[in-house]
Amino acid sequence: GKNLKKPGMLIVQDAVWNTVTVNRSIGRATWYFVDEFHLLLKEEQTAAYSAEIWKRFRKWGGVPTGATQNPKDLLSSPEIENILENSDFIYLLNLSAGDRKLMTERLNISAEQLAYVTNADPGSGLLFFQNVILPFKDEFPKDTELYRLLTTKPSEVSHDGQTG
Repeated sequence: GKNLKKPGMLIVQDAVWNTVTVNRSIGRATWYFVDEFHLLLKEEQTAAYSAEIWKRFRKWGGVPTGATQNPKDLLSSPEIENILENSDFIYLLNLSAGDRKLMTERLNISAEQLAYVTNADPGSGLLFFQNVILPFKDEFPKDTELYRLLTTKPSEVSHDGQTG
């Protein structure tokens, strides 16, 4: 139950760090992808550990990636400042009004740039790479094997794993 959640998250984080360490010793990079990243930042101990390993990852051949549907959930953590300062790349898609306000303040987004994350079409948004902000519109072809492998829309996946 709930009593095991925090130790469970710490065990997983420790296992990830061990994998990064082993991979570094053999010259292999490790991509660490965390969906619903804000959940790791809710608990003080897992948030502190997340910030610590986020800082060390790149030096050790790691590529940390956190994803969340609502940036305000991330921004409520005091540790997010350390994580954002150690992130060269941020990818924003359509944002709610509240998230737009918070991200505008945090990332210094202009009104013109904000239009790319306001009522945006799927695949449109803003890329932040170091000090550069790029608007984008990705019209990925849906009739490809890669699209079928990567789609996150349940309505596009049949029971046999094919899109349709």
